[in-house]
Amino acid sequence: MFMNSKKRTTIYDIAQKLNIAASSVSRALNNNKHVNEATRKLILKTADELNYKRNTLASNLRKGQSKTIGVIVPYINQNFFSNVIAGIEEIAWQKDYNLIICQSNESHSKEIKCVNTLINQHVDCIVISVSAENTDYKHLQNIIDSGIQLIQFDRVADELETLKVINDNEQASFEAVSHMIEQGYKRIALLEGPQNLQIFRQRKAGYLNALKSRNVPILSELIIENAWTKELGASATRKLLGLVEPPDAIFASTSDFSALGVLEVASMLGIKVPNELGICGYSNEAFTEITSPSITTIDQFSVYMGKTVANLYFEEMDNMEGTDTLPKVISIKPKLIVRSSTQKNG
Repeated sequence: MFMNSKKRTTIYDIAQKLNIAASSVSRALNNNKHVNEATRKLILKTADELNYKRNTLASNLRKGQSKTIGVIVPYINQNFFSNVIAGIEEIAWQKDYNLIICQSNESHSKEIKCVNTLINQHVDCIVISVSAENTDYKHLQNIIDSGIQLIQFDRVADELETLKVINDNEQASFEAVSHMIEQGYKRIALLEGPQNLQIFRQRKAGYLNALKSRNVPILSELIIENAWTKELGASATRKLLGLVEPPDAIFASTSDFSALGVLEVASMLGIKVPNELGICGYSNEAFTEITSPSITTIDQFSVYMGKTVANLYFEEMDNMEGTDTLPKVISIKPKLIVRSSTQKNG
């Protein structure tokens, strides 16, 4: 197999070619005013001829920073997470920072490997939305112990006091379920996510509070655990619709993918949405606008969340002055987007 053995050009190669000291080359490349102009031009011309590329990482590390932010998300290809990344990148680019992006695929062990990789890359900050498999957060404490800024968003480890950017999940779920009750739905099922994660506990609490506030009975058979993917959402829907008294609405509090699974099963069974079954998802994935019918969902303002995460880091960095970062939580209010899938009354 062919291997490219060409060595990367260093300042020592330039110095050897010109028979001058490497320190003189370094000063010239850094525009030091003590270097003779003619010498500086010669060094720059030679550097260009030898295809010299500055090692910015090494240079930044000598200054005590890498100007790099690591981002770990469960899935890169979900609209919510990709939009958060886009928001972070927009602000980071303005500050001349780069991103290293990792995905955990909801795996605790893979998330730990991602964290260790980013620590070894000497990133200045790690931004993370934790995986569904998480049961302990020693690896996140390791980030803090390594002197790296840690910012959690969306899915957070509640027990770790760090910078956090979250949504008001409980209120958003309360509004979604209240809307369905107002539309005349009486048996509203809940597809819930892993209860070890705070956001899914909050969304369940919003669902329960909405039912209680409207004196709607809470029925355990209408609450399905861990239905947080399209496939699991579809499986849960088949189970629910097979009940003697099936639900007339389903709140997929986990994701729009779960809601899509609900819609596909309803379509296959010939159940009319929204007249016979109301459907509400969560996250405002792009496809929710173009399904038939379109899916009611909750917009988490993902791009804005990403920008908020990045701005929080740079604000804290400017204000640190050698002191430890104090825990801070920023909560962004989501918005219920009502579409055809729950508009039973028009």
